[in-house]
Amino acid sequence: MTPITSPTRRRRLTTAVGALVIAGLALSACGGKQTQEPPSAGAPTGGAASCEISAGQVTIATGNSTGVYYVLGGGIATLLSTTTPLKATAAETGASVQNIQQLAGGQYDIAFSLADTAADAVQGKGAFTEPQKVQALGRIHSNYTQVVVRKDSGIKSMEDMRGKRISTGSPKSGTEVIATRLLQSAGLDINSDVQAQRLELGKTVDGMKDGSIDGFVWSGGLPTPALTDLFTSQKDAVEFIDITPTLPKMKEINPVYAEGSIPAATYGLASDVKTIVVPNVLLVRDDFPTGNACGIVKLLWGSADVLAKVHPSGKELVKETGANTDPIPLHPGAKQAFDAM
Repeated sequence: MTPITSPTRRRRLTTAVGALVIAGLALSACGGKQTQEPPSAGAPTGGAASCEISAGQVTIATGNSTGVYYVLGGGIATLLSTTTPLKATAAETGASVQNIQQLAGGQYDIAFSLADTAADAVQGKGAFTEPQKVQALGRIHSNYTQVVVRKDSGIKSMEDMRGKRISTGSPKSGTEVIATRLLQSAGLDINSDVQAQRLELGKTVDGMKDGSIDGFVWSGGLPTPALTDLFTSQKDAVEFIDITPTLPKMKEINPVYAEGSIPAATYGLASDVKTIVVPNVLLVRDDFPTGNACGIVKLLWGSADVLAKVHPSGKELVKETGANTDPIPLHPGAKQAFDAM
């Protein structure tokens, strides 16, 4: 396997896959706070050989309501609910670290996670004191590390963040993990060398607009709705910085980090921005029913065109890379599905 190189309201549709496109245009209503329904990943049973999805309920842990996890997660929940016997709900969360902790604890059945955080989880390092019993359904879209500063802040590099007011993401999020490592790679300590503001993305953007923070780190898909808003309303006041000088040290921490670029057209920029990218994965516990895992993977990775109409990142759910989750183990049902595609 090739190693890798961001109470719910559910919308039910009267038609299946075609109607998902319409729902995708208003998916801000698909997410919500953590569901209070009891976890049910172990309840449905589906035969592995048949690769069939059995009736039941699943909860999906996504991320901040202004990020891509939330939008794409709502689309996945709608697709599952309208085309399978499963009733799926998507919940707003703090993202990767929290998602994995609560997935392992039985509060969710499926969870979005950055691959670096998931790799830490299965190895029992970083934010995790012991290996977590989670496996991947597959690799999904890539997250782009988006570091934005106010032009009047004087920040042109990660090193320039010393003493500045920097939003490092929600507590227990994948963004916070990457922000901590970026600062570390630039010779800075998140706890002593910057005025760390541990804010979710909506409050972060508000702070950029009113000048109460100088810059922020965000790990998310392209485009991230909140950043579209920021660059639409504050284009003359904010800018991206190039963080790729930190990449060699970042790769020493975790080899999943790679160089990428944010296309200028994403946010109406003057030119492309070089940055660091990391893949995302969908995770389940290792006791998730094999038949359901197989059926879900076949459905999701066979519906990239539909999910892309919910959010452009959906087009990255392709079978050619879906099984590339090392060092995160692939769930046996997911392996069965990818092998059959």
